[in-house]
Amino acid sequence: MEKPKITTLKELKKSNYQSSSIQEELAKNLREKIKKGENTFEGLLGYENTVIPDVERAILSGHNINLLGLRGQAKTRLARQMTDLLDEWIPVVAGSEINDDPLQPISRWAKEFIEEKGDQTPVKWMNRNERFFEKLATPDVTVADLIGDVDPIKAATLKLSYADEKVIHYGMIPRAHRCIFVLNELPDLQARIQVALFSILQEKEIQIRGFKLRLPLEIQFVFTANPEDYTNRGSIVTPLKDRIGSQILTHYPHNIEIAKRITQQEATITRENQTQIHIPELAKDLLEQIGFEARKSEYVDAKSGVSTRMSITAFENLVSTAERRLLITHDSKTSIRMSDFLGVITAINGKIELVYEGEQEGVSEVAYHLISKAIQSLFPLYFPKVEKLEKPDAEGPYDELLGWFFKENELFIEEDSDEKNHQKALDSIPSIKKIMKKFQSELDSKDYYFMVEFLLWGLEANQKLNKLRTFEGIQFKDSLGSFINRL
Repeated sequence: MEKPKITTLKELKKSNYQSSSIQEELAKNLREKIKKGENTFEGLLGYENTVIPDVERAILSGHNINLLGLRGQAKTRLARQMTDLLDEWIPVVAGSEINDDPLQPISRWAKEFIEEKGDQTPVKWMNRNERFFEKLATPDVTVADLIGDVDPIKAATLKLSYADEKVIHYGMIPRAHRCIFVLNELPDLQARIQVALFSILQEKEIQIRGFKLRLPLEIQFVFTANPEDYTNRGSIVTPLKDRIGSQILTHYPHNIEIAKRITQQEATITRENQTQIHIPELAKDLLEQIGFEARKSEYVDAKSGVSTRMSITAFENLVSTAERRLLITHDSKTSIRMSDFLGVITAINGKIELVYEGEQEGVSEVAYHLISKAIQSLFPLYFPKVEKLEKPDAEGPYDELLGWFFKENELFIEEDSDEKNHQKALDSIPSIKKIMKKFQSELDSKDYYFMVEFLLWGLEANQKLNKLRTFEGIQFKDSLGSFINRL
């Protein structure tokens, strides 16, 4: 829709424009989208049957919203997408600080301006993209920042009393009149500042330095909060919580498939890397499983949460590890390797909050432990489960492979070896092909060597092999077998 050409109040009246509150506007446009079967919120995967219906109900009810959830659950993104439910253009009194509606002005300045100019009052048009305000609540935020303050210079210049509305310098909230206002991390806001929001939400009044002003602001408030903050840094004061219409709980992806789709949607991978680097589906599953393991790990603080950003940045690191190898080896193409997962540890390190036991282990060791746990979880989906207790004379599916290592044979996989030498090293184990043919007979040839590595890493995760990390690469051996043979 093009920007309307109406420039005066007279033309606006003739156009039959009808004023409406922002809540009515959002509800009207939402009804139209639902009737047409259109998606109301794009790209919020996994929320289709949980969070989005709750948000839609809140909008239809005309409620202010509090999105309550752990970090990395797309709370702010959800709030930003609400602008798509606004009218594309709305008229504003030209020169108004608080986006006064020409047909329903609320500020004294706009009322006097319209009285003076009459039908010739200039009108400008405001796009929906300009109607989004966002503020991160921090302990240093003041009432003046959010609501406003008396401007002594303006009072002296205009020779007005401090009790005159014209001397007020409006804060962010009045300037967000007829807009969506998002206040992130609400519990971090000092209690006395939260109290200042009461009258705006309910009584439509603002109070500045004892000066009380009736100002019927129309704002769609969206607050976000992390449950952890209720105990660690502060809380939402009860009277304010009581004035927020709907509190909606967000969540992490419920399964690996949704998590993968989110990562693929958000990760930044160059087109060149997409063509040069093959990423097996198992590698993607494994990457997401790390996040699921972290959220239930005894080393990680569950109250803090594990953001979906961890999987996104880890995926980018995984691809970059393979890209770096390509630059070193000058190969034209490569495939993701299990050893590339060591390159994602730096992405994990900054995304997890550790409990005391985790701090004792060290963040990098915990990250490596999570990778190992992810391998252990997915291993039975591709190969026979490694039983913890076995009969002494029982024959296992990995006996021949483990027997090769038992005879003091070792496998060293150089971290930055080219494709030819990497495949040659894996092919050097005699029994590998037999196991792969038996349990992965329909495997795509592109995924073969990744699956071979996964088998070895899985046996190590189940304590059947010993894996040593060195500066040059990874060494697999059976240290117990070698020790017994020497005896």
